[in-house]
Amino acid sequence: MPVVEEEQPVEAESFATAPFGAEPFETVPFEAAPFETVPFEDSGEFRVLPPTAAAPAPPAARRRYRGDSLVLEQEWDLPGGTVRVIDFMPPRGLPERGAVPQMIRIVEGVSGQARMRSALRMRFSYGRVVPWVHRVEDGEQSRTVAVAGPDSVWLDGEAETYGRNLTTYADFTVSEGDRIAFALTWQPSHLGAPDQPDPEEALATTEEFWRDWVAQCTYQGPYREAVVRSLITLKALTYAPTGGIVAAPTTSLPEDIGGVRNWDYRFTWLRDATITLSSLLRTGYRDEARAWREWLLRAVAGDPENLQIMYGIAGERELSETTLDWLPGYENSVPVRIGNGAADQLQLDVYGEVVEALHLAHMTGLARNDHAHMLQLRLISWLEQHWNDPDEGIWEVRGPRRHFVHSKVMAWVAVDRTIRMFEQTPNEGPLERWRELRDRIHEDVCEHGYDPDRNTFTQSYGSKELDASLLLIPQVGFLPPDDKRVIGTIEAIQRELMTPDGFVLRYPTSGGEEGVDGLPGDEGAFLACSFWLADDLAMIGRVGEARELFDKLLAIRNDVGLLAEEWDPRLQRQVGNFPQAFSHVPLIDTALRLTACGGLPGL
Repeated sequence: MPVVEEEQPVEAESFATAPFGAEPFETVPFEAAPFETVPFEDSGEFRVLPPTAAAPAPPAARRRYRGDSLVLEQEWDLPGGTVRVIDFMPPRGLPERGAVPQMIRIVEGVSGQARMRSALRMRFSYGRVVPWVHRVEDGEQSRTVAVAGPDSVWLDGEAETYGRNLTTYADFTVSEGDRIAFALTWQPSHLGAPDQPDPEEALATTEEFWRDWVAQCTYQGPYREAVVRSLITLKALTYAPTGGIVAAPTTSLPEDIGGVRNWDYRFTWLRDATITLSSLLRTGYRDEARAWREWLLRAVAGDPENLQIMYGIAGERELSETTLDWLPGYENSVPVRIGNGAADQLQLDVYGEVVEALHLAHMTGLARNDHAHMLQLRLISWLEQHWNDPDEGIWEVRGPRRHFVHSKVMAWVAVDRTIRMFEQTPNEGPLERWRELRDRIHEDVCEHGYDPDRNTFTQSYGSKELDASLLLIPQVGFLPPDDKRVIGTIEAIQRELMTPDGFVLRYPTSGGEEGVDGLPGDEGAFLACSFWLADDLAMIGRVGEARELFDKLLAIRNDVGLLAEEWDPRLQRQVGNFPQAFSHVPLIDTALRLTACGGLPGL
């Protein structure tokens, strides 16, 4: 049996902190530097840095993903030498890891010699719960475990730990060629100790996993680096046991720094189904696409009137939104929210997106699924009665319901794809009734959602506002790209929704007043909309402009190729939850389109 010991506070030297931003680290020789205790914070963290580093942690001199993988390398140049920190999570599906989520960190001496410190401050329940931390002697290995309620986190490391100020520390020295590993493992607290990891073996297996996975990619065009990194990001956002893909792994990273536009994106949106399935299938990832379709069918099982726009990663429906008033928020942006009240909204476009996803799966040869067929029929039956209802629309406005043009267009898509499926299969259905419905929706949109004076479609019936979701009209086949109304809409969006640096806003916001979305404040350019504009420009023959915009979008990715939800043109930085699937999926689609139409670099 493992022997349990209390974690004992240790009187350790304190270390000096340097102001963040001036120098990477305080350049006092380690031997002469006094130690001070890191100021206690309520939030948790796990960092490995020199003892002289400030809090918050200074940025690395260099960082990168190791090849086409999710293995992150960061390097610091210190007075005594250079240190590399390697972070990775072994894929949970690997047999030797079982289903246990784990993070492994290897500290490697690149040159010279440097003194390092690991600081682990574990907090559960969004920082509200301080766990009981104790030490377990398991054979020759001493392990640290933190327990609170249903959660336990186990720390395994090759350096001796000590506790102080509710934080677990380890001080150690790395010389050139040294590799000192730490591993964090979560599992339910009622289970016994997890297996002790072999960090080097896990690293080798993880790299092999990513090599094999990336090798399946069929895209070999000029944007392969960006496409592969986006595909890897989608894989990282996938919950392997169910196939659900979260919109982002974060909550409440603000769209407006210091404002209230802070949402929880750790859920799976149905509208992601169409574009995600398309991207996966068009780049060779049929297994992931099949898992995504099966997740979709399980999640939406039930009556179509109970269809939600989003679900939990296992298909959970209860996503009640609450605020965590004890948290200060990212850069003082409050409130911090968990859950998402938009789950209860009516958004008619998701019916079109679900049907489009099922149609796409059928057309690309995924095995027929009778449940998918029945679901599609029930969705169309419901839409026949409700397509003309007002809704909250694609952007989940928290103002009054409206007749959003994009919602009606996607209702048309649902009917159109169902007609196409029945025309190409021996199945019987009321095709004439559906064709009449398709024509009626089309006529309604063109009559009530189009402004002939400005030659543009509008955000909603009777409004003068524009909306970037209108860029999808030619992409879903509602009108051909060369239709004058399509071209007029594209040009109107360029005039009225473009930022000074050339990106696209979703719709006009009203600054300090509540606007169409029912919220105060502004937001940045929505990156998905900017990719949509590049697609449209390519479709109408303006390939040079499309490529120029696409290159600008690639240039604002962070140093490891990731995109958030939005770009703030005032602050010249990414904002919103990060990384964002709804940004990386259209990146893939635009790269494929530009490659297909000859939008190659240098042309």
